[in-house]
Amino acid sequence: MAFNHLPAAMHDALGPLSVTPVTHSVPMAKNHRPGRPAESRGSRPSPAMILDRLATGAGRAARITHTEHLPPRSGTHAIWPDRVRPEVISAIEKAGIGHPWAHQAAAAEHALDGESVVISTGTASGKSLAYLAPVLSTLLGGSEAPNGRGATALYLAPTKSLAADQRRSVKALATPLGNAVRPAVYDGDTPVEEREWVRQYANYVLTNPDMLHRGILPSHPRWSSFLRALRFVVIDECHTYRGVFGSHVAQVLRRLRRLCARYGADPVFLLASATAADSAVAAGRLTGLPVVEVSDDASPRGELVFALWEPPLTDLHGEKGAPVRRTATAETAELLTDLTLQGVRSVAFVRSRRGAELISVIAKERLAEVDRSLPQRVAAYRGGYLPEERRALERALHSGELLGLAATTALELGIDVSGLDSVVICGYPGTRASLWQQAGRAGRSGQGALAVLVARDDPLDTYLVHHPEALFRQPVESTVLDPDNPYVLAPHLCAAAAELPLTEADIALFGPAVPELLPQLEAAKLLRKRASGWHWTRRERAADLADIRGGGGRPVQIVEEGTGRLLGTVDAAAAHTSVHEGAVHLHQGRTHLVRKLDLEDSVALVEQAEPPYSTVARDTTAITVLETDTEIPWGQGRLCYGSVEVTHQVVSFLRRKLITGEVLGETKLDLPPRTLRTRAVWWTVTEDQLDAARINPEILGGALHAAEHASIGLLPLFATCDRWDIGGVSVPLHPDTLLPTVFVYDGHPGGAGFAERAFHTAHAWLTATREAIASCECEAGCPSCVQSPKCGNGNEPLHKRGAVRLLTELLRAAPVEPDEPTGPKG
Repeated sequence: MAFNHLPAAMHDALGPLSVTPVTHSVPMAKNHRPGRPAESRGSRPSPAMILDRLATGAGRAARITHTEHLPPRSGTHAIWPDRVRPEVISAIEKAGIGHPWAHQAAAAEHALDGESVVISTGTASGKSLAYLAPVLSTLLGGSEAPNGRGATALYLAPTKSLAADQRRSVKALATPLGNAVRPAVYDGDTPVEEREWVRQYANYVLTNPDMLHRGILPSHPRWSSFLRALRFVVIDECHTYRGVFGSHVAQVLRRLRRLCARYGADPVFLLASATAADSAVAAGRLTGLPVVEVSDDASPRGELVFALWEPPLTDLHGEKGAPVRRTATAETAELLTDLTLQGVRSVAFVRSRRGAELISVIAKERLAEVDRSLPQRVAAYRGGYLPEERRALERALHSGELLGLAATTALELGIDVSGLDSVVICGYPGTRASLWQQAGRAGRSGQGALAVLVARDDPLDTYLVHHPEALFRQPVESTVLDPDNPYVLAPHLCAAAAELPLTEADIALFGPAVPELLPQLEAAKLLRKRASGWHWTRRERAADLADIRGGGGRPVQIVEEGTGRLLGTVDAAAAHTSVHEGAVHLHQGRTHLVRKLDLEDSVALVEQAEPPYSTVARDTTAITVLETDTEIPWGQGRLCYGSVEVTHQVVSFLRRKLITGEVLGETKLDLPPRTLRTRAVWWTVTEDQLDAARINPEILGGALHAAEHASIGLLPLFATCDRWDIGGVSVPLHPDTLLPTVFVYDGHPGGAGFAERAFHTAHAWLTATREAIASCECEAGCPSCVQSPKCGNGNEPLHKRGAVRLLTELLRAAPVEPDEPTGPKG
């Protein structure tokens, strides 16, 4: 029997725990009274005062495990390069900016020298101005060109909302320049009647990789004048392009460069990133070009108070009688309510769409108990909303009409929300880069800010709130992506051939895997080789072969059964777990029940309802080894990396009480299995090692299963992955290895680089996993160490002590990686 832990469907993966509290000192507020929020911007409360008030109340102060104070920092000015046009400098000065920070001037210098550059500095450090100064100067200098258009620039953002926000900023900055700079957004929300104007007249086009892939590149003849004059490509928030999504975007950018060369252009790439390790290497891998790094942040920073917050234990007991903590969702909703009552403008970040909706609902209900006018000051913001809903929420946040917002990462990226006082982060967001990006949303006007990380009841979050050094004393991660993934590369070769026939000269551009793939694409009758190169052979659009967000398949539409109204969409890959029959679906604060999931027509029919529970899907998994690429001895055991095929199936769902998470029941489902070919790391142990670890056959399955859960949860500290990007299987006797085996695999076709990273950091990764399980004070395993609330086998069996002994024996003779000798790194 295999014991499994899946990505996506089981995204509350496990990680380690320490129970040693970190001392802190939080003085109590003495005069805080609930009531209408105080909204005076002139007397902004200090971050320490806001935290003091949050800590007021029975048991509240004990929930703060650590408080980190980051002192304010002064800035270092420079002067703009002399090639930045005086009109642009004057416009910048009119915007209230007298002199650039040193990193802004350095980045502009590289750009004007024709060098691609990545600016990797902190949130609110002025990265936008660093690339806008050279871009606007170039657009202004080419405005008198004979064709009436002159130089052009392309801006890419990972989200529509960020592109729309950047257009507002560019338009405001460029107003003194007259009609020389004509910014325009071109995405799926752009009305058809405006698109022709953008193609013909806009010289600063703001879009996203999806629209570039599906709309602009396949229609390049209509964009020929724009591409011919393209001088700069700006890639904002480039650290988000990681894993499968980043690998797809890397190939989209290679297709862009190829078409630009066809029209005689060679644009400079300007990339902006949150602070990240090896940002020049990652940017070069993304663009396929040499990239200069500017990472010395010279901007000033206000004080940041960062609190780590652990919800209390409840009187409830979960699976196998394990103690259960209050949910991070309920705790975050309570904090957002209190912040709103204080008049503190706040955003609560949560990983899931459902979580954002639920936090908004709970906060509204509690605010209504104080004053019926207050619920309208809080809202949810997430992907899947219709365009007009997103724009209305963004305007309300900008204007201050909203005091509290429960948001997914759709709001994490760069949107200017100046004036926020605090950020509450509901559960560790998966990487230190994302953590700091979210925390940086507050205090963007230079004032002090408060950030609170609320731990979920799982090993990774519990480990972090008790080991602050893992957050505050470790560098941010390197960005992991693999453009040579054949599942990513193959559809982009087809798309490129449909745009222009592929030639031998293009092979170097798209990477070393191309010669092996081209014959396969010919055999599949997708490409045909002729004298002029390889041609696309089908009538359908080649660009439709690649889903660059990595979901695969047509998105499932969520439709209200009674009215036929479209509520939103969900990725095909997530449909089995999120909109199965009986699932609870939240939209704009309203609860719906899924009555039917039609996979053939990609439609989920829902009806409005108010069940007192949420739902969680459960899956089962089997895994087959296809090819072992690398294998090294670990004493008698082996550590391996290679290709696998994973078959998983959603088999049931749990109903859980909204606030407590108590399991109310389980319902079986009949959904088809899904198959995934991907990359995995796995390790085996021998009979002698089991004897040395005192592991008998009765506890072997539970020991392997517990080690698998905990190792999955800890991997995000060593690889730039989200917990639902990876999955795992543990088997007491696997048919391919003929030994007890634990697998951890990438949850994306062809892999995403995470399992490879796990292979190269395996000693440090599994050492931390062992220590995390051992340090938990529970008796037999709990959600804070080895249990997963979404385990397909219902956390059965698990053997906590056996997992510790097993990992101890495995690691006894394991080699230490020379570059990873100690604790977690990026």
